[in-house]
Amino acid sequence: MSSSKGKIITIVGSGLIGRSWAMVFLSGGYKVKIYDNQPGQAAKAIMEIRKQLEELQQSHMLRGSLSATEQLALLSSHDDLALALEGAFFVQESIFEDLEAKQSVFKALETHVGEGVVLSSSTSCLMPSNVFSRVQNRTRCIVSHPVNPPYYVRLVELVPHPETLPTVVDLAYSLMTEVGQAPVRLNKEIDGFALNRVQYAIIAESWRLVKDGIISVKDIDLVMSEGLGMRYAFIGPMETMHLNAPEGLEDYLQRYRQGIRRVLATFGPIPEFAGEEAAAINKEIGELIPGDQEHLSARRERRDQLLMGLSKLKK
Repeated sequence: MSSSKGKIITIVGSGLIGRSWAMVFLSGGYKVKIYDNQPGQAAKAIMEIRKQLEELQQSHMLRGSLSATEQLALLSSHDDLALALEGAFFVQESIFEDLEAKQSVFKALETHVGEGVVLSSSTSCLMPSNVFSRVQNRTRCIVSHPVNPPYYVRLVELVPHPETLPTVVDLAYSLMTEVGQAPVRLNKEIDGFALNRVQYAIIAESWRLVKDGIISVKDIDLVMSEGLGMRYAFIGPMETMHLNAPEGLEDYLQRYRQGIRRVLATFGPIPEFAGEEAAAINKEIGELIPGDQEHLSARRERRDQLLMGLSKLKK
């Protein structure tokens, strides 16, 4: 806790991701300032954070060694950007996913902070070279992409700009580790980063299998939730291969590489995710989970409760 005492992190944007980041950093004992350019929105965010922290404390799932009251005492809201940035050593941008808007934000941020302040973006798929293109000193810029919801899913992808200094990546890695996240380093930028590239590959093949009448929406989701997902909650694809043959990865490849290549060669083109196929799949998932806000909110709450329980189990 000594390393975080008195240190300030500023969150720019008070939506779902911004609030989640605030909760994560508060759990590590950091002072957190939330800024939003819409007057009153940051103050509303604090009310929501208060509610969530108190609920987490009641369910014994509050992260960190501080109580909800102690964490909330470290939190403040701001409608003035300069005041919000005063004293910060790390800035986490968390606005909506729009390239021009993010570029404008970072251009403004640079005018209010010193050279040593790290500028970090929460973007899920925009390339750092584009997000930070209007920043003069890009050596202190980095993408810290969380997985929604960050409080329960700990992964953070750290993606550097081509000019980012290694010391900045190290600082971000240490910070994320200290507050209980699970950071991974990408050595260079790539469209979609790592998580979404893997996720999109799964989505594409799942979509093709449903579209081609091989399997239902319900059952392809079970393939993941009751099959692959059971493994992947604790070990990744490389370790899975390593453990799935008597003598490890080399043995696995000897046994299965030809079959893997044969099956991969049968994969179809990238789906359109539109038109009749999208309408049919939407109809099928809608019969399982209606698309109105009441049903979707209930399923999201269920998701978060399950993730909370899994997070507790993984500890």
